[in-house]
Amino acid sequence: MKKKLLISDIAKQLNISITTVSFILNGKAKEKRISDSLTARVLKLVEEVNYKPNQLAQSLRTGKTKTIGLMVEDISNTFFANIARLIEEKAYKAGYKIIYCSTEDDTAKTRDLISMFRDKHVDGYIITPPPGVEEDIKELIAEGLPVVLLDRTLPGLPTNFVGVDNRMGSYSATEHLIGQGYKKIALVTTESGQSQMLQRLEGYEQAMAHHQLAPKLLKIPFRVTTEDMIPKIMAFLDDLRQRDDLDAVLFATNYLALRGLEAIDKLELRVPADVGVVGFDDHDIFRLYKPSVTAVAQPTEAIADQVINMMLDQLDTDDRKQATTTQTAVLPTSLIVRNSTTRR
Repeated sequence: MKKKLLISDIAKQLNISITTVSFILNGKAKEKRISDSLTARVLKLVEEVNYKPNQLAQSLRTGKTKTIGLMVEDISNTFFANIARLIEEKAYKAGYKIIYCSTEDDTAKTRDLISMFRDKHVDGYIITPPPGVEEDIKELIAEGLPVVLLDRTLPGLPTNFVGVDNRMGSYSATEHLIGQGYKKIALVTTESGQSQMLQRLEGYEQAMAHHQLAPKLLKIPFRVTTEDMIPKIMAFLDDLRQRDDLDAVLFATNYLALRGLEAIDKLELRVPADVGVVGFDDHDIFRLYKPSVTAVAQPTEAIADQVINMMLDQLDTDDRKQATTTQTAVLPTSLIVRNSTTRR
């Protein structure tokens, strides 16, 4: 087995101290007044011999593992998957690696994951938090560890946050349906206390109230299976249809919209003639579905930029107090109008 090259081997070959090599490899050559020529010689040799620093030793020396923990509700969800990919890409360019996992919006699991990441000494935490983890996050913040909440907030917990204007997103979607002549508009959402879901409900209710229209609401339990979700939506829509009290529906998430389209198909309703459809959070299938589906789109790239920039701002400071100052970014959504809401 080939012997792993050590930093001492680099120093010995160039007849300089290990400390000098370390300063150069850690980007402190200018600070330590090491000449450009010596810096160039070290970097040239490092490249020639393909030297890889010992990550554990480097972590012990710097106190950083160059890793960030990313905890999202469901990494298989297209929204979170896209965000995770973009964050990973941007973090890697800044010299950090991402470890990510799904919380399933489960408080106990999230607390276990936070504990696991603490054991791994990750440098920062990006979390889509379920209720009940406030104390765990407060402990991270109290220790000066960078935390950025993504997609949703926790009441009374001041920390860095990146999300979208969910209320205005659903308000605009409901206004669009009303502008297209729909008046009997239902909302299918989750039975959840998550801040972003409450805001989407609020936006829908505000738009309906503004036009003096009666809201029609179905809340689906968060952990219901797909097999159970479709019949629940079918029963809700069919009951409204039987009472001639349905002409459009806003689905508060893309996965609810996908199951909702199946339910509408099983009920043999025509979109948009019998029922207009809007989904919150765009999905590739919405473009391909016939007719294509109008959707509230979240700016995933801008969200990822804000998240990783906030995290790097915190990681790049050695000031514990500064690391606990908070930033908030609430980004606008956009409504992508397609054929599912266009009456001909």
